[in-house]
Amino acid sequence: MSGSPLRILLAEDHHIMRKGLASLLKVELAADIVAEVSDGIAALEILKQVTPDIILMDISMPHMNGLEATRRIKQKYPAIPILILSMYNNPKLVVRALKAGASGYILKESMVEELTLALRAVMEGNIFVSSLVQGIEVQTYLAGVRLPEVNPLQALTTREWEILQLLAEGKTTAQIAQLLVISINTVYTHQKNIKSKLGLQSHAEMVRFALEHGMITRDEDLDSLGKPLG
Repeated sequence: MSGSPLRILLAEDHHIMRKGLASLLKVELAADIVAEVSDGIAALEILKQVTPDIILMDISMPHMNGLEATRRIKQKYPAIPILILSMYNNPKLVVRALKAGASGYILKESMVEELTLALRAVMEGNIFVSSLVQGIEVQTYLAGVRLPEVNPLQALTTREWEILQLLAEGKTTAQIAQLLVISINTVYTHQKNIKSKLGLQSHAEMVRFALEHGMITRDEDLDSLGKPLG
């Protein structure tokens, strides 16, 4: 993991454990702990104020346990990965956590050895289960898991999508402004936002990205593309 510090929401009800884990994350990974909470309800509430890259969730907490909190968070914030922290080496519990929407399950006893590996795996879109967890239930579940592909174009607004498609079709900024009845400066602003959301640097990269992701195909197919939802 490189680049900006990993933004982590830490949900753990044991104060000493939470502080120790926060310290470990800061020292070993230079992570940014955006918030610390002690139960699932508080985790849900704090997400109205902060946007972490990942959530570390204790499975056993008062008021709302980690499984239920994971289920509810994934319903409202599906893009945020959740790594379950647990003292229970129970394959059936692991499967329940993954079915609830967790991207990983790490045992507290192996946290020092496996935490960095787990975070990296989960942030790359993979599922991580502690190597200490054994059981046919977990292997069977993982063998059948197919993570849904994340389409980066979903991050774009309808207007941003329109502009990116028009760019890919070869339209100039002035032509786009005229077609969409907006100012040239507004088009430039949307282009800047598109590049930021998709991690692109130039006009050429935007065009290439649109072509690679099937936003346009042959000329005769353009009329059938329609407008995206959202």
